[in-house]
Amino acid sequence: MTYKVRSIRADEWREVKALRLASLQDPVAHLAFLETYEQAAARSDSFWQERAAGGAEGASGAQQIIAEGPDGEWVGTLTVLMEEAGSTDWAGFPIDRRQGHVVGVFVRPEHRGIGLTEVLFEAGLDWAWAQGAERVRLIVHEDNGRAQRLYRKVGFAPTGLTVPLAAAPGQLELEFALEREEREAV
Repeated sequence: MTYKVRSIRADEWREVKALRLASLQDPVAHLAFLETYEQAAARSDSFWQERAAGGAEGASGAQQIIAEGPDGEWVGTLTVLMEEAGSTDWAGFPIDRRQGHVVGVFVRPEHRGIGLTEVLFEAGLDWAWAQGAERVRLIVHEDNGRAQRLYRKVGFAPTGLTVPLAAAPGQLELEFALEREEREAV
């Protein structure tokens, strides 16, 4: 099969919404995402329009990258958010340098295991480095072993930073990161 990997366009908000809803129906969605299907489905069209515009081709603060199958169906995605030095992240931790933050990683089950996620990561990392990121990070649930194995495979390593989940006391998410110089050495 031939896949096309690219950034979304702002007018593709309906496709953004459909793929997000599909991702939230995955059996491990409760470990992978901080949003439920019901929460996402209830969001207004204007929310999805703004989300698509904010991560579309040409945007500098975020980029949503998708994989299209041969028939044009969106089969995978990830988004890279840029975080600025001197700010704080979604969990209240300080950001000490310009970095990318990978979120929303998903590939439809019937397209897994063929290297598509790795290609999505390559495109996301290329975009982050082009934006001047010094490192790229992601946060993964401590019990999501499948995702942790994938992230290690594409070069990310645990940093030791843990993030407690407010919605699930006693559960943690782990930060994984890839330094720019590590990626360039590969």
